[in-house]
Amino acid sequence: MITAAQIRAARALLGIDQRRLAELSALSLPTIQRMEASDGVVRGNVDSLMKLVGALQAAGIELIGERAPSPSGGRGVRLVADRTA
Repeated sequence: MITAAQIRAARALLGIDQRRLAELSALSLPTIQRMEASDGVVRGNVDSLMKLVGALQAAGIELIGERAPSPSGGRGVRLVADRTA
């Protein structure tokens, strides 16, 4: 699961706008805009969500889940230092 806040944070870390994210994920700009306007967890077509997550991961973003190991325990994103790891 991914939240709208995680998408916005990931874009900020990558320094890209919604249009570029749409291109990278092969989704339409309105789809990206709708996802980012969601409250909390993004709901939508599973294929679209997988494309989005795949594009973010390919760009070097690691999504941190709700109960994943992290000092504060909350959701987040992290820019992977070494993409080959």
